[in-house]
Amino acid sequence: MEALLKTRTLSTFIFTITTLILLDSCSSSSAEGVAAAPPPPELPVLAVKSKPVTTYSEFNSAIEGKRDIEIRPKVDGYLEAIHVDEGSFVKRGQVLFRIDPRQYNAQLNTALAQLASAKAALESASINVSKLSPLVKNGVVSDVQLRTANAAYNMAKANVLQAQAQVQAAKINLSYTTITAPAAGYIGSIPFKTGSLVTSAGPEALTVLSETKEVHAYFSMSEVDFIDFGKGLQGGSLAEKIKSLPQIELVLPDETIYPIKGRVELVEGQFGKTTGTINFRASFPNPEGLLRSGSTGKVRIPKVQANTILVPQEATFELQDKVFVYTVNDSSKVVGKPLSIAGSNGKFYLVSKGLAEGEKIVFSGIDRLQEGAVIKPKAVNSEDIYKELK
Repeated sequence: MEALLKTRTLSTFIFTITTLILLDSCSSSSAEGVAAAPPPPELPVLAVKSKPVTTYSEFNSAIEGKRDIEIRPKVDGYLEAIHVDEGSFVKRGQVLFRIDPRQYNAQLNTALAQLASAKAALESASINVSKLSPLVKNGVVSDVQLRTANAAYNMAKANVLQAQAQVQAAKINLSYTTITAPAAGYIGSIPFKTGSLVTSAGPEALTVLSETKEVHAYFSMSEVDFIDFGKGLQGGSLAEKIKSLPQIELVLPDETIYPIKGRVELVEGQFGKTTGTINFRASFPNPEGLLRSGSTGKVRIPKVQANTILVPQEATFELQDKVFVYTVNDSSKVVGKPLSIAGSNGKFYLVSKGLAEGEKIVFSGIDRLQEGAVIKPKAVNSEDIYKELK
């Protein structure tokens, strides 16, 4: 009996020690679990601002010289010489082509001979009138003979005038065998070769001369763009609004900006029935000849927006084709908010709805956040973020 009591006492002691060890182990694990909970992340937070900002509307454009002049022959003949190369720059009055002048020299010589003959006939008729005048006065010959002589004189005089006109026409035709540049500009393609027969009625021009000291950029707008275009511009009529429009830019095919600004000059009277667009023309000075006819670009029209909420694009994320930001409330919790985007300007979205000025958003690190997460806000100097808009 005594041995049984000793055995039970030892079992109870062992059970008690084991229980205390297990309880101590659980307490330690719980303490370690509490200590292992991570602190809220420290993230930069920005108070959004509203500012006046300039936005741009871009429209594809086709560039043409101020004048694209077809160079055509005014007389028929064989092309004797080509004095320019395709793509070369020429000055006003510079010789471009020469047509074989021999037949026109011959025509001029014939006209000169006919003029000399007509002048001789006029001289003879004048002498005849001078000879008959005293005879008629003295009654030696009848008045009819003098009148006939005067008529012959007048006809000879008219023949001289006609011959002079033929000489002038022959000289003009001869001058047309030398074709010169009507303006300074660049030569286009030349489809003819030396020795080709060219005619004034031919369907193809010798070349096209592009006068490019000033170029025109043609572009079109849809009805929606056209309505938006007129908003905010001064003036009652469209012509007045175009005059008040600030200077515009031209984006070249390599995405660089043409260094000289231009102006919108012309708008077509109506929308195209098939395209639903209306055509515009803008002019750009081109003193260095950088722009050529046939090239393309994009016209950028500036528009000053009134005070608009601006949000850095890097502080946003997209979900189901909508743009969101994480706002921070007074409890340092983040809440996702959808934004209505009115446009963009460089690195910023222009927000029409969704945020108010001064509202705080998470500036960066949003890829690690979830709705309702608690953060440790770190204020970002808004002047540094928005300084590029000054």
